[in-house]
Amino acid sequence: MTRRLSRPALLKAVDALSEQDDDLARIAATYGPPPLWERDQGFHTLVHIILEQQVSLASAKAAYDRLVAAVDTLTPANFLQLGDPELKQIGFSRQKTRYGRELAMAVINGSLDLAGLDRLGDEDARARLIQVKGIGTWTADIYLLMVLRRPDIWPRGDLALEIAIQRVKGWTRRPTPDEAREISESWRPWRAVAARLLWHFYLSERKTPT
Repeated sequence: MTRRLSRPALLKAVDALSEQDDDLARIAATYGPPPLWERDQGFHTLVHIILEQQVSLASAKAAYDRLVAAVDTLTPANFLQLGDPELKQIGFSRQKTRYGRELAMAVINGSLDLAGLDRLGDEDARARLIQVKGIGTWTADIYLLMVLRRPDIWPRGDLALEIAIQRVKGWTRRPTPDEAREISESWRPWRAVAARLLWHFYLSERKTPT
């Protein structure tokens, strides 16, 4: 099993990042350390992350809750029992219906061994995930960051992170995914902790009355 980010390691990383980056230090000083935001391993979580693609977390959570309510247990086999009309009513687009079924089949036929990802390095684990249609680099990286809790993952193309970078740095425009990733290079080997700090800033700022 590769190294997993723990709460003590996260706090240590926040201190290290704060020493080297004034923007991240200001986030930590204002809002405190971020949550670990860990998720359970397995098919159900990966389906949830697929639902989060390009939509708000709230709408994805509502669809996921409806999905869980529609089956006895959210397993690949039970997911495949749901027809197009049922999945549409739950909140799956035609595209995400196809992605969910591709994932379910990959788990059932063994081409994707989710339990075995723990034994792989970051690049190999990401490569195994993105072999499944519908799992792109962002989806794979969120799984690595939150489920496998890898400490040095940067989810390229995450809109909330790009907005957070823009605001915390006081820029007039949002960085491109490539620019955000380039900025993140200075946060190695704790890019996943830097991402958590920026998400923490983004969510905390939204809750603050103006």
